[in-house]
Amino acid sequence: MLIVQKYGGTSVGNLERIENVARRVVKAKEEGNDLVVVVSAMSGETNKLIEYAHHFSKTPSRREMDMLLSSGERVTASLLAIALQEMGLPAVALTGRQAGIRTDDTHTYARIESIRTETIEQELKKGKIVIVAGFQGINRHGEVTTLGRGGSDLSAVALAGALKADACEIYSDVDGVYTTDPRIEPKAKKLDTISYDEMLELSSLGAKVLQNRSVELAKKMGVKIIAKSSFSDGPGTMITEEDETMEEVVVSGIALDKNQARVSLRDVADRPGIAAEIFNKLAQEQINVDMIIQNASKEGTTNLGFTVPHSELERAKEVIGSFGGEFGSADYDEEVCKVSIVGVGMKSHSGIAAKAFSTMAQNNINIEMISTSEIKISMIIDEKYGELAVRVLHDAYELDK
Repeated sequence: MLIVQKYGGTSVGNLERIENVARRVVKAKEEGNDLVVVVSAMSGETNKLIEYAHHFSKTPSRREMDMLLSSGERVTASLLAIALQEMGLPAVALTGRQAGIRTDDTHTYARIESIRTETIEQELKKGKIVIVAGFQGINRHGEVTTLGRGGSDLSAVALAGALKADACEIYSDVDGVYTTDPRIEPKAKKLDTISYDEMLELSSLGAKVLQNRSVELAKKMGVKIIAKSSFSDGPGTMITEEDETMEEVVVSGIALDKNQARVSLRDVADRPGIAAEIFNKLAQEQINVDMIIQNASKEGTTNLGFTVPHSELERAKEVIGSFGGEFGSADYDEEVCKVSIVGVGMKSHSGIAAKAFSTMAQNNINIEMISTSEIKISMIIDEKYGELAVRVLHDAYELDK
């Protein structure tokens, strides 16, 4: 079997943990598998590098940030290869470029366009374990690019798809996908299986197990993902195609996203195209707008509210400031969070939203914004009530049973 394994930052957080990963890789190799191992930077390294950059500039060049941040994964890949070689196994570490990962030109948030697998396949034929530095690639100009937060997941899934691997195992510090974050709700249960769509919603809504773009790519390429822990030997959670039994479960999970900020524009000139201009300009700056609310027009003006990731708020403020007198005032609230309910069973069951809203009301939690889809309900609330909301909703839908 050809298996792609990916180890996250906590799994390779120090030298002892890298050694532990090496032992896992050895075991998988001894079981007769061909292995491509994708690694993240050691936990804390990426944040440290970002701090270094911010010492010199609040808004450092994105090109230079890619050069800087891609170094973390290269360090881990090299160390793991050295550890495996010392254990008697042939291994080779490759950068994203050497692994054939080609991306578009968007620095710090690039998209993978193609993967040339020849180098990896040649090394596998030689019997080597191939270690790939995750989170990075190269664009058509030969410049290093990175894939955004959690981009090593994306590297692993893309490689698994391109190599037609039998499985893609994503290792982290949790032993699978839970009904919610066990650190917030100790009664959270581990799921044996979950559909691509549910996992896509949960990961895009704040669940940290998998990066949402990697789940989207896995669905598109038909890559079977198994989320496992690098610290235990449990079976993990399989992310796969939806089947009929999944619809019997009304709600699969609750997600909490604290990386949220709310932008409120008051007395916006109510003319055709103003919203398009605002959101186009935000999009051009690669600012991800999530929930949007626009009030009914009154006396030629309207109020417009939307959320952006907390980490992108400063750039959003710059965009909003460029519009001058198109609106009366702009307010920014950084003390909000998003709590979401997810489940493919919502498609065939009624009353899910009513239960969520009444549960919040019973616990005196005010809902500021609401967004829904076929399998999701998201609510923006005051950040101080975020964890309480998760616990009471988890209880209301009896997810511990």
